[in-house]
Amino acid sequence: MSPAGRRGGAVLLSAGLLLGGCKDLGTIAGIASGSASAAATGNPAVGVAVGIGIGTAGNFLVRYIGRVRAGAEQDVIASTAGELPAGGTAPWAIHHFIPIGNEHGELHVIDVLSTPIAVCKEVAFTVMDGNGATAPRRWYRVAVCRDPSGWKWATAEPAVTRWNLLQ
Repeated sequence: MSPAGRRGGAVLLSAGLLLGGCKDLGTIAGIASGSASAAATGNPAVGVAVGIGIGTAGNFLVRYIGRVRAGAEQDVIASTAGELPAGGTAPWAIHHFIPIGNEHGELHVIDVLSTPIAVCKEVAFTVMDGNGATAPRRWYRVAVCRDPSGWKWATAEPAVTRWNLLQ
């Protein structure tokens, strides 16, 4: 491939990443690797096979990373709520190893539900966009329950855009 072709491919790939976002990274990688494989081997079937394999692996990896990051956020919220009594309020924040998508807000324990099977808490929490008293915030309501390893998220994932990687 000529240098001009490589530059054009890099520009196209960069534009795709910016427009598509992280959730399309696997698909973009599959298309790019499939095209390169087909061009290098002269065999379109090889390009299709490589593209499908790389695209599938890339999509799995992106979803896995999203689930791990969302799980870490859920664990922080659950453990913070677990320390509070009914009516208690506290701030929460997550600081990921790669500092993209660090979230914060406040949470309120609405009620404690104690049964012979489990102790759970009903929690309302915010996710704030920015800092300060005027920062926009979105409210969510979940249940957290105590298990042998601590407090855990006990609500099925809300069907909202914020959790789109988990749907």
